[in-house]
Amino acid sequence: MDYTYILDKIYQKPLRISERDCVEYLREIFEFHMKSTPYWRSNQGNIDFDGLFQGDLKEVFERIFNSGMAVAEDYLRNNWLEFVPDGYKGKIRFYQSSGTTRERAIGHWDKAYSFVLLKYLRESLDRIYRLDKVYNESHQMRTLAHGPYGWYQDEISELVWSYGGVLYFIGMETEGLKKVYHEKGLKALLKLLDPLVRYTDRVMKKDKINTIRSAPPLMSLFEEHAEDIETIMISGVGINHELFSYLHETFENATLIPFYGYYGFGDLIGIQKDNSFWYYPNHPFTLIFPLKLSDEEYRIARYHERGRLGIIIARPELLVVKIEDETALRVPPEGPFRGDGFGDPFRRV
Repeated sequence: MDYTYILDKIYQKPLRISERDCVEYLREIFEFHMKSTPYWRSNQGNIDFDGLFQGDLKEVFERIFNSGMAVAEDYLRNNWLEFVPDGYKGKIRFYQSSGTTRERAIGHWDKAYSFVLLKYLRESLDRIYRLDKVYNESHQMRTLAHGPYGWYQDEISELVWSYGGVLYFIGMETEGLKKVYHEKGLKALLKLLDPLVRYTDRVMKKDKINTIRSAPPLMSLFEEHAEDIETIMISGVGINHELFSYLHETFENATLIPFYGYYGFGDLIGIQKDNSFWYYPNHPFTLIFPLKLSDEEYRIARYHERGRLGIIIARPELLVVKIEDETALRVPPEGPFRGDGFGDPFRRV
C-alpha cells in the first residue's frame, strides 16, 4: 500500500470518490496496519475483516466504532510512536498540533500526503470559489498567513505556490490561545502575539497583499488594507454568522472561505450555507460522521442532528480511529462534494 497506487487507482477525482471505493480502500488500510503497526497489531490483531467491511460506508463506519477500535485521546498523545508502521518506506515528518485548546499532541505525515491534500484543496477551491480564475500569470496571488509552524506552514506554502503565488508566513506561538482569548479578550491576545502584530503591519505596509490566511480574532489587523484583500481563508475559534457578516461588511471585495483544520489530516474546505458552515472530509483518507450513543451503541446522526465527531484517519503511514469532544451536525452532500459533511462544529474551551 503506497501513495503511487492510491493516486493512480483511486484518487483521480478527489471530490467524487464512491462509497464502494472508500470501503475497499479502508479495508486495505486496516489490513495493512493490523500486520505492520505496533498499536493495531497488539490491540486489534484478530479481526473478521469480511464481517467488518460488509455493507455501505455508513454501516462500516458504525461497525468500526462499535467494535471498540476508538483510541483514547490520552493514549494517542502519549504513545504516538506505536502508530508508525514498522519499516515504513515513505518520508515521515512528525508534527505537533497547535495546542490552542490543550497540550500539544504529536502525529506524523508522509510527505506524499501533502500532495494528496493539495489535490483536494485545489479541486475544492477551484470548483467552489473559482480561485483558478482569479490568480494567474497576469494577476499573482500574494499571501500573508498566520499560524503555528509544522503541517500548517507546509500546506499553505504548497497551496500558494500551486497558484504561482508568493507567501509571507508569520509563525505564532499558539499554545493556550483559546483560553486567553475567551478569558481575557482580544487585547490580551494581541499583547501575547506582539511580534506577529508588528511583522504583519510591516508586511502590509510594504507589499500589495491580496490573500489572507488567518484566524477570526486576528482579522482586525487587516482592516486598514481591506480594499486590497481579494481572498480570505479563515479557520479556528469564532467562525459563525456574526463573524462573516463583519467580514463581508469590512472586506467588501473579498471571497470568504471557511476552513476546518486538524493536525492529523490538515484542512477541510467549508461552505457557508445560510447561517451555517458545512465542511467536507477528504475521502478516502479522512472519514468523519457525527455519532450518537444509544443503548451503548454508536449510530451515525441523522441529517441536521448534532453528535460527537467520529473520525477515521486512514493513510498508509497512519491509522487513527477516535471520537472527539467536539460536536457537529451531520449535513448532506452540497456543491461538488459527493459524500456527507458536518456542520457548525462546537467545542467548549
